[in-house]
Amino acid sequence: TDPGFVVRITQAGLDYAHQQGITILEKELTQLRLPDISGDSRIRHVGKVNYDLSRLDLHSFHLPYSRISLVPNVGLQVSISNAFASVNGNWRVKLYFIRDHGSFDLRVENIYIKTNLKLGRDASGKPTIDASDCSTRISKVWAHFSGKFGWLYNLFYNAVEFRFRKILEGKVCDVVDSSVRRELQPYLRTLPVTARIDAKAGIDYALVAPPAATAQSLDVDLKGEFFSLAHRSAVPFSPLPLALPPDHDHMVYFGASSYFFNTAGFAYHAAGLLVFEITDSMIPKDVEFHLTTSTFSAFIPQLEKMYPNMPMKLRLSAPSAPFLSIGPGGLLLTPVVDVQAYAILPDARLAPLFLLSLV
Repeated sequence: TDPGFVVRITQAGLDYAHQQGITILEKELTQLRLPDISGDSRIRHVGKVNYDLSRLDLHSFHLPYSRISLVPNVGLQVSISNAFASVNGNWRVKLYFIRDHGSFDLRVENIYIKTNLKLGRDASGKPTIDASDCSTRISKVWAHFSGKFGWLYNLFYNAVEFRFRKILEGKVCDVVDSSVRRELQPYLRTLPVTARIDAKAGIDYALVAPPAATAQSLDVDLKGEFFSLAHRSAVPFSPLPLALPPDHDHMVYFGASSYFFNTAGFAYHAAGLLVFEITDSMIPKDVEFHLTTSTFSAFIPQLEKMYPNMPMKLRLSAPSAPFLSIGPGGLLLTPVVDVQAYAILPDARLAPLFLLSLV
């Protein structure tokens, strides 16, 4: 199905809008729960060191550098670089008869996160999103242990650092996938695909196709159809193909076809709203023209004899919906309007005078 309305979001538009999603992800990562770490490390000439790390608390996670970029035929890619996090907790170690315990502070630096967001649409025309190909890499982990035997910490630090890095790398991608499932997907399912314009008409802006990503833009094809709230009926014409020019300089582009405007005319005509009444009180006072039988008697002399110097009312109505055509040469509007003129009698009754049919 061809769209009646198209929205194009360029890379510049994504750069402006992505910060809101990064803020949500940063909050989700801060709530990440890390499991206790325990194990042993066999040290040459020393023996086996048993260690336990518990009550790991990830109390900060910062994403200073992030970007959302376009992935052709997929959707979007979120990439985060130079992120850092802080963790604290308790440790306990045993080497032969030596036992020690305390607390530690750990700082994780140079965290790189990358994930793809595949965009689509469901049967009702709402957008869908799914995370895929998530990867995380951590290059630096710094730790400070408090306790009596400083030399003892170094014996098991390398083993702990390796395990901690692997656990955190896996957990980060779990949080990213969970954020998409628990935050983005439910939010998209609540998005309406119709909106009320006024008391008589609404608009349907459901997706007619999955969002199309290229290297330069994301194009979203919308139905763009107006309809009557009282009785929605099938539109007696179809949308024509609509394609935006290959421009990418601005953040957002909008494109509307004749279908968009013509369904508006069809809906308002079906609702009986293409009727307008004009009286002399609506004419500006500084205009010399007055809507009276005396004014129109210059064209129709009988008016002055039958209804001398009486106020008039014009009732404009459309027997059919106006039709707009858009082409390389410009806009062509072909309305059909009936103008019914009345004389307003002293008792407020209306006397029909003449009918003009205009094309």
